[in-house]
Amino acid sequence: MTLGRSVALVGGTTIPWGVRAATWAELAQEVGAALFRRVPSLRAEEVDSFFLGAAEPERFAFQSHVAPFAAEQMGLAPRRIIQRTELACASGQSAIRSAYAAIASGLADVAVAAGVEKMNLPSMPEANTSMACVLDRAWDGAHGGTAPPFFAMVAQRYLAEHHAPPEALTAVAEKNHAFANTNPHAQFYAKKFDRAKLDRLPLVSPPLRLGDCSSMTDGAAAVLLVAGELAGRYTDTPAWIRGSGQYSDFHNLAHAGSLTDWTGLTRAARAAYDMAGVGPEGIDVAEVHDCFSISEIVEYEALGFCGRGEGARYVLDGRSGRGGDVLVNPRGGLLGCGHPLGATGIAQAVEVFDQLAGRVPPERRASDPRWALVHNLSGSANVHSVMIYEGGTAG
Repeated sequence: MTLGRSVALVGGTTIPWGVRAATWAELAQEVGAALFRRVPSLRAEEVDSFFLGAAEPERFAFQSHVAPFAAEQMGLAPRRIIQRTELACASGQSAIRSAYAAIASGLADVAVAAGVEKMNLPSMPEANTSMACVLDRAWDGAHGGTAPPFFAMVAQRYLAEHHAPPEALTAVAEKNHAFANTNPHAQFYAKKFDRAKLDRLPLVSPPLRLGDCSSMTDGAAAVLLVAGELAGRYTDTPAWIRGSGQYSDFHNLAHAGSLTDWTGLTRAARAAYDMAGVGPEGIDVAEVHDCFSISEIVEYEALGFCGRGEGARYVLDGRSGRGGDVLVNPRGGLLGCGHPLGATGIAQAVEVFDQLAGRVPPERRASDPRWALVHNLSGSANVHSVMIYEGGTAG
């Protein structure tokens, strides 16, 4: 499937992530100001549409009707489309996909897609309880099927099925935290985590330790998307959206099937690859959803970067690091940057935009990249969203 007009991502930014004293509204204000600084040719009146990824502002910030609220905080007055996208951990990428579809179809010309999430509350038990809202709460929630136990089951099963070395989990965390040390906006930018330190961290849900789990994070990010013919107005280095795929195959964990063969991701990736006209062997840099270290390992396989059961060896052999087959999560991933639900997918797109333009520090830069992939999962790995970007000036 190909939509009508070409669509380019022409700018984007994040703000510092972590445990922030800022309110939800202040995070939106901050990222709005940062976007106008990052794209100095942008004028507020040019933005005709606005898409906001926000997973749980009603519970975290006690605020609903957040799309017009955020637009106002960012200095925008959208006149064609304004909407919020909510898809749990994939809310941000859902905002980009909606903006892309609107521009490609002609319903919009210049759109901002932003993600804002304020997750740290004075009461951490309340914040953690809110996270269970993404489940089939009456069933999976009551039976303890929250994120750490679920992904621990995935890890246990994966290690058993494939006789994989547990140190592969630590290798993912070590790689992504090292990349986060190059990213001043990452939650753990200033903290060093080598393998020995990661192995000493407390167990959260065996075999997952604290360093294997992404954090509760406050943060925001924003990108500017435009119709292809307008790209040159804002940048000389656009990132063209070439492919998009999404798949949902269950919600209740009783219907999950294999814990280690994420067929929904395989199908979503195949749709994106087919639309873009590129395969996994053509991808140079990828931002994937490492909400837990085991997630990245399973995703290597489902995305086609390696064969089934080869994901642990893939990371241990350095094939997802600099100089490897595909540079994976160079901004630090969710493990190193934190995971403010609605903002994560947007920040991943900012990273691949900068990677394709060669604007990231050398220590995390891909070598002459042309193709980039962004993946988000949501819920208990039951919904998968994939987008593929191409660098270059041609639309």
